[in-house]
Amino acid sequence: MFHGLEVQRFVPGQRLVEADLAAQFGVGRNAVREAMQRLAADGIVDVQRHKGATIKTLTLQETMHVLDVAERIAGLLAHTAAQGVGSGHSPAPLQAALQALDQAQQELDDDAFARARRNFYRSLLDAAGSRELRRLFPSIQMPIVYAQHRLPALQKMRLADYRAMGQAVIAGDAAAADAAAMAHVRHVREAIVRTAQQRA
Repeated sequence: MFHGLEVQRFVPGQRLVEADLAAQFGVGRNAVREAMQRLAADGIVDVQRHKGATIKTLTLQETMHVLDVAERIAGLLAHTAAQGVGSGHSPAPLQAALQALDQAQQELDDDAFARARRNFYRSLLDAAGSRELRRLFPSIQMPIVYAQHRLPALQKMRLADYRAMGQAVIAGDAAAADAAAMAHVRHVREAIVRTAQQRA
């Protein structure tokens, strides 16, 4: 689902039909229902009795609240990952993820960029070695934020920010990694607010 949101196979507000999803993913309807319940618990879909499930849509205020949480968690994640690298965790997976992000951007391959982005954050979580961060990070509704606010400048900005975060983590500089990660979320917030003001 997260990958589908990133590459626009799914969009906020879209109704999810059990039979269609079962056919699309080659699973039974019970498996689809269980997945919908997990996604509902993570705040990715809204499930209403007798109406089925739809992908959650965020108001601008809700988006700002998500970004407030994401800023703190991203900073903590990058900070802890840098400490992990400083303590001997290999930076190789993170370096590979950054290279894959660069290549995907050069080839304008949204699918590859989405995969590389997931590997980037997976590498940060592995380096951090924190069970709590691994539990909390997926619950942040950033996939919906990115799916709902597809701004032309956002992807290039994300790539530049990921480079800054990754380089600081690879260097084992916890303070710089923390600052770079929080700056990334602030950049996303500023772009969304600026676009909303222009459309008002």
